[in-house]
Amino acid sequence: MLSDSSVTTMLPVKDMDRARAFYEGCLGLKPGGLRPDGKFVYAVGGSTLSLFPRPEGTKADHTAISFQVDDIAASIANLKRAGVVFEDYDYPELKTVDHVCVLGSEKAAWFKDTEGNYLCIHEDIAEG
Repeated sequence: MLSDSSVTTMLPVKDMDRARAFYEGCLGLKPGGLRPDGKFVYAVGGSTLSLFPRPEGTKADHTAISFQVDDIAASIANLKRAGVVFEDYDYPELKTVDHVCVLGSEKAAWFKDTEGNYLCIHEDIAEG
């Protein structure tokens, strides 16, 4: 029923200017514009990312959005140069090495935006 629908990811932000500086300056997203309801949108690979003002910010402790990349190591290096700080984990079920965790058929790395939202980049591992 919804398989042909476009998807919008909604992320709460406390400080729109600070969040926009991160998404545009660090992640390189191109601004799509401010909507009358206060949301700010970005077109991202055929989907939409919408930042919406929320004074209390996020309460989520899980990945809010994951960006698929072709080369996770190169993407990490580029994002770090832009000021992104990656998370590292050392749990029995989740361990990162050089910020990367292998999860079945993909590699993943996590970071937070300026508003506390957990973001991820992931690379599919070729079957073979």
